[in-house]
Amino acid sequence: MKAEKKEEQKQEQQEEKSIPIWRRYRIRLIPIWLRLIIVAILIMISTAVGAMVGYGVIGDGKPLDALKPSTWQHIIDVVEKDTDK
Repeated sequence: MKAEKKEEQKQEQQEEKSIPIWRRYRIRLIPIWLRLIIVAILIMISTAVGAMVGYGVIGDGKPLDALKPSTWQHIIDVVEKDTDK
């Protein structure tokens, strides 16, 4: 029994030695909370760019007008006008 335990311990030690030290201990370069913030910012940027492309290219308007609150208020007014019937 003792010989088997010693053999198992030797095998475990050899396995640990065969794994490079950088693989044993993983240090995250970018923490998870920062990754979530980065993803949220990228979503906001892509939404703004998508609205600008849709309004400017597809809708034949000025792309920067898509970011103005007055444009969005007009869109909301048009949608609510149709539903008040």
